[in-house]
Amino acid sequence: MTQKVSSPSSNAVALTNPWSVVPPLGNLDAYISAVNRLPMLTLEEEQRYARELRDTGSLEAAGRLVLSHLRLVVATSRQYLGYGLPHADLIQEGNVGLMKAVKRFDPDQGVRLVSYALHWIKAEIHEYILKNWRLVKVATTKAQRKLFFNLRSMKQGFKAELDADLAHRDALTEEQIDVVARELNVKPDEVREMETRLAGGDVLLDPAPADDGEQAFGPIAYLSDERHEPTAMLESAQRDVLATEGIATALRSLDERSRRIVTERWLNVNDDGSGGMTLHELAAEYGVSAERIRQIEVAAMKKMRTALADYA
Repeated sequence: MTQKVSSPSSNAVALTNPWSVVPPLGNLDAYISAVNRLPMLTLEEEQRYARELRDTGSLEAAGRLVLSHLRLVVATSRQYLGYGLPHADLIQEGNVGLMKAVKRFDPDQGVRLVSYALHWIKAEIHEYILKNWRLVKVATTKAQRKLFFNLRSMKQGFKAELDADLAHRDALTEEQIDVVARELNVKPDEVREMETRLAGGDVLLDPAPADDGEQAFGPIAYLSDERHEPTAMLESAQRDVLATEGIATALRSLDERSRRIVTERWLNVNDDGSGGMTLHELAAEYGVSAERIRQIEVAAMKKMRTALADYA
C-alpha cells in the first residue's frame, strides 16, 4: 500500500524515515507521481547534508540527498525507453547509480550533486542496457559503446534530412558513415560493424517444436561442426598419436625383415597408391616365393596390431 505525500503529517514522517514517502517501484505510476512531488534541496541544504554524510556517515543525510534527486533518475531513464527494456528496470538501475554518486560526492568540489550524479545514473543505465538488450553483448570497447548509444539517434537525424521518398532507407550511405565516424572519432569500419549488429537480432539455436508437433528448423541444424565436438576431437588426437608414435613403436617390435616388408608395402606409398614394392619384387630380393612374403606380411601386421593395442 502506498502512502500519500501531500499532507503535513507525511512531511513529519519524512523527517524520521525519508524512504517511507516513496511507494514501491512495482507501482510505477504511483512511484513517479510521488517522486515528482518530493521537494528539491537548496544549495545550502545539499551542502549541509553532503558534509554530514561525508563526516559522520549519516544514513538520514544520504536519504535526503537521494530522495531529492529521484526525479532526475526518472527523467533520465525516459531517454532510454526506445531500447525496449522495462521502464521500472531502467529507473531501478538509475537509482543504483544515484546512490553511488551520493556516496562519492564531495561538496567542496564546487559542483551541484545533480551534475555529478547524472554521469553515474547514465553509466548504470548504459551498463544495464548493454547486458540485457541482446543475449550477446553488442558493445564492449569504449568506441563501440559510444556508437551504440549515438548511432540510432544520428540515423534518425539523417532520415529527417532526406526527402520523403528516400526516408525509408535503413542502411547508412558511405557519406553518412564518414560523417558518423568523424563526429564520434571512430573508424568507418567500426560504424559499419555496429550498424550490422544493431540491425540483427537474437535467434534461438534450437527452437521449440511447433504447435503441430513438427520440429522447427533452427541454426543448430546447420551450424554444428562435428570436428570441434569434444569426443571427436579426442578421437582425432588419439588417431594422430597412433599414426605417428604408435606406428613407430609397433615397427620396433618387428624383426628387420618383417619391418622392411611392412614399410615397403604400406608406408613408402604415394597419395595416389603408387610407389610401394610388390610381393614379387620383395620375393626376388629375398630369394623366396611371393606367398612367403605375404605370410611374413600377415604375421607382421598381426604383431603390430597387438603392439598398437598395448600402446593405446
